Amino acid sequence: MQEMTRFHALDSMRGISAIAIVLYHTHLVGSITEWKFFANADLLVEFFFVLSGFVMAHAYGSKRGRDLSHFLISRTFRLLPLHAFMLAVFIGLEVLKYAAYKQGFSFNQTPFTGIYAPSQILPNLMLLQSWTRLTENLSFNTASWSISIEYWTYMVFAATLFMASTRRYLLWTFIALSGFALLSNHIDVMTVYAQKGLGCFFAGALAYALFSRLRRWVVPGFALLSALEAFAAIAIWWVLTSELPQKIASASMVFCVTIMLFAFDGGALSRVLKHEFFARLGQWSYSIYLTHLAVLFFVISAFMVVQKKTGFEAAPMQGDIRYLDTGHVWLNNLMVLLILTAVVTISSATYHYVELKGQAVGKQLLRRRMAMPTG
Repeated sequence: MQEMTRFHALDSMRGISAIAIVLYHTHLVGSITEWKFFANADLLVEFFFVLSGFVMAHAYGSKRGRDLSHFLISRTFRLLPLHAFMLAVFIGLEVLKYAAYKQGFSFNQTPFTGIYAPSQILPNLMLLQSWTRLTENLSFNTASWSISIEYWTYMVFAATLFMASTRRYLLWTFIALSGFALLSNHIDVMTVYAQKGLGCFFAGALAYALFSRLRRWVVPGFALLSALEAFAAIAIWWVLTSELPQKIASASMVFCVTIMLFAFDGGALSRVLKHEFFARLGQWSYSIYLTHLAVLFFVISAFMVVQKKTGFEAAPMQGDIRYLDTGHVWLNNLMVLLILTAVVTISSATYHYVELKGQAVGKQLLRRRMAMPTG
């Protein structure tokens, strides 16, 4: 039976990446949010895809004929409850925006139009919004585009589990290369989001296939792993802040190597990442990722009210981006810290009261299914 190791350092890296993505979507004048690394941290969504492929291959990849319904229930109740909850939150926010709109307070667009149109609710609920050009790919909770891609990529992955391992690895290679090739050549066979997700996820699955063989042959020592982990961290910083022509494919390769290194859980950085603080961030990472835009909505709205009431440019537009400004750089950085604190605090609550509750329902369904007579 396959050894079910938990990759503690990788869990923590997921949490740190989620925080970086919060900073990517937060814009305070002169603050750390304007550092080049955070200004390009949207690329870390691809890290999520690679890591998901790696973890799914670890959990299921060496087994043939897995129970597809078990897989479906497990994955659905892992992702859908929080997604559906946040979809309801964003629909509620549109109702609030509509009420404010009626009172003469205008937002960037009219409520319940464009990406917030009622016609986008059903595709979002079914997690189909980012797969088709007939829907708004970034509708309602914009961050959920990656959840849409990830959920149905899980189903593609599950279908490959019924193949012999050699054919399965060949198919994973074909899907990964096809995704990156379509991206590189700007061929719109499917949405760009699907191409990114499929390419990165199955690159991650292949990275696990390589890792599972490497760890049988070599056991790197603490000093070597520490040096390699530091090098991998520098490589991630470099690839995010560089101007590479094929950045997604390059970043995916860096992410694959990084994930394999940190999967050994043996270097100095891995030891730091195992600290309870980082472990908690990893545990709450899905909630951090899905709730942060709702938190930012309230913060931005508050700054817009201040601007309207006082005339002070507290929420200026710079191009298509709404910036926030208190008038002092140190206060702007303090606001960043307060926003992160609010996001993490709320995410802790949604993790316990939405994520875990949803997973419990899924586990209950699985127990009932296992208890049913097979005839």
